[in-house]
Amino acid sequence: MRDFVTLMKIPGLALVIATQLAARFPAGMYSLGLLMHVEHTQGNYTSAGIVLAAFSIGMAIAGPIVSRQLSRFGTMPVLVVTLVISSASFGLLAALNLPLAGQAALAAIGGAAMPPVIPAVRTLYPVMAPQRMLTALFNLDAALQELIWVFGPVLITLLVAGFGTSTALLVVVAIQVAGGLLFALAPRVRRLVIPAATRKLGRVLQNPSVVLMMFASMLMIGSFASIEAAVVATFGEGSVNAGIVLAISSIGSLLGGLLAGNRQLTRWSLTLRLLVVVSGFAVATATSGFVGLSIALFVAGLGIAPALAAVSSVIARAVDLSDTAEAFGWIGTGQLIGTSIGSALAGIAIDAQGGHGGILVSVAICALAVVVSAVFRKAQPDMKLPIEDDL
Repeated sequence: MRDFVTLMKIPGLALVIATQLAARFPAGMYSLGLLMHVEHTQGNYTSAGIVLAAFSIGMAIAGPIVSRQLSRFGTMPVLVVTLVISSASFGLLAALNLPLAGQAALAAIGGAAMPPVIPAVRTLYPVMAPQRMLTALFNLDAALQELIWVFGPVLITLLVAGFGTSTALLVVVAIQVAGGLLFALAPRVRRLVIPAATRKLGRVLQNPSVVLMMFASMLMIGSFASIEAAVVATFGEGSVNAGIVLAISSIGSLLGGLLAGNRQLTRWSLTLRLLVVVSGFAVATATSGFVGLSIALFVAGLGIAPALAAVSSVIARAVDLSDTAEAFGWIGTGQLIGTSIGSALAGIAIDAQGGHGGILVSVAICALAVVVSAVFRKAQPDMKLPIEDDL
């Protein structure tokens, strides 16, 4: 905790952390909000799935492209322009009675124009904090982001129950605008200058560390998506128990990120942290009750934030500042692909074997992530080698 206290003494860092959380908060609300809104307006979940797919595809394709523009046009202009386009798209989707094609088109535009908050802030962190404190900072960031997944789904559910899907989505849009502006206008964000990228789009994928982290993230997030679907299927759609179990997992992740602190990373760190996750998922295969699943997913959660923090730390160490934003854009693309694959495979398994089948899928995908991170661990930079602090 001393490391976290030291970090908060860095001028402007606490404000950046708080505002980026506010800007990212809608991420915990849009997917569920769109699902409920489209199902309500179109009358079926197939249509909702199509719109959510358009939303994810838009983000996956545009993520690296939009992130790269941070170094070309400046951080604040890119953040503000994308915020305007994205919020306007979701606002129209919520306010207008559109056919399915129109909703899918707006969802794709809104997803593609999602402000690149994560690439921006994770490019800014190494500029603000000494290198020796980056591991602690990324752990803190990964832990705090779990607040988005604890409170976001609960808030959107309450908004829909109280005001209907259209109003609920408009409230999310308002939160996106307010949080996005707070982050874009923060002094350190406005002053962030990312050196112009000199290589063509995609050349950063020639870096083995980026490719490894992209695939590891894809598998990691795919396993999370699988377990989420499995939990919902186990307790039934709309069950409060499902939400509580997933929230407990997020609390475990929050605690894990804080406990990881400034522990020195090695080439085995990601593998060991993923082992914690897969161990929790494996325990979940032996139980179907509320208490058993809560304990299992709490254990799995202890490794989630530290694993995500390890990915961010590797990218920050292995990639030049001019390419960092694009690299994090590719990490985001990998995670979105993982979400789609994990959800699809879990859906097939759930139809065949119920929630237990979805849990088995999550174990298999996460186990593959462990194998990949272990076999290709030497593709990472040696995190033990000292490097000179920028501050």
